[in-house]
Amino acid sequence: MDAIIILSIILFWITFVIAIRHYSVYIKEKRMLLEHVSDVTDVNAFDKKVRKKNKTSLFEKLTKYADEFADLGQRINFFSENHDVKEWLEKSGNKYGLTVERFQGLKIVLLLIGFIAGFLSFVIGLPFSQYAIIFNPIIGYFLPIILVRNQAKKRQEALRQDLPDFLDTISTSLQAGVSLDQALREVIRFFEGPLKEEFSRFNHEIDLGVQRETAYRNLLNRNDNPEFQSLIKSLLQGLKLGVPIATTFKVQAEDMRQFREEQVKELAAKASPKVTLVTTFVVAPVSILMIAGLMLLNLIYGENSIFKLLNL
Repeated sequence: MDAIIILSIILFWITFVIAIRHYSVYIKEKRMLLEHVSDVTDVNAFDKKVRKKNKTSLFEKLTKYADEFADLGQRINFFSENHDVKEWLEKSGNKYGLTVERFQGLKIVLLLIGFIAGFLSFVIGLPFSQYAIIFNPIIGYFLPIILVRNQAKKRQEALRQDLPDFLDTISTSLQAGVSLDQALREVIRFFEGPLKEEFSRFNHEIDLGVQRETAYRNLLNRNDNPEFQSLIKSLLQGLKLGVPIATTFKVQAEDMRQFREEQVKELAAKASPKVTLVTTFVVAPVSILMIAGLMLLNLIYGENSIFKLLNL
């Protein structure tokens, strides 16, 4: 009877592994087929719109309740002062169009959802439910803060990555005799991400009659990337002193590439001490212990062991 049970367990795990393998192959082939169909046609565009609409509707429901808790959220503003939240939203691009008040209310809504989820898990008797009552509200409160700050950081990094190529292209267009506004409008169409968003907004402000200096300062306020700020400050200085803009773009592109090379060298130099620490505190002690263990085993069980020498 025991043999039948063991054999059944072994057969179960074998079939389970085979099923998982075939399912993973099916998912992979399905994804490849969908990618091929999307490349040939635009069939999946509707599905993307539907998924986006569903996400937007869910977010709209949350923000509807967030407005009701906006006042309470502004009073409970641990690690999220209003001026900090405003800065995070500007630098993250504010993809969902959040206001400071709605963001503060969203924290409280997620805190309450976390508490309700923890309480229900405690009533049901799920594992670690006693900790969920405490940690779920904390996670719900800090989740919007963490997401917005990470989004701002990623956006500024993406801005930094595209700047050198963008500056080279603008510089070439300006040297060909194209005006700055026209060059920005034409070149920005071939870029994606935050760089396109920022300069499209800059062009829109210029079209609305905003002074160029004010539009530049708005760019500075919305972004804290050092390289991008250096570019805008150079453009401001060139606007006041009459320095050719094409020269400014070219010099900035060269400086950014040189600065990036120096950053890579600095990271490589910082990696060497870390490798030395790992070697000193991990590899070397393990190697010494292995050698000492082999010597000890040889001393006890070897041909010239201590027991044989003592005739024990």
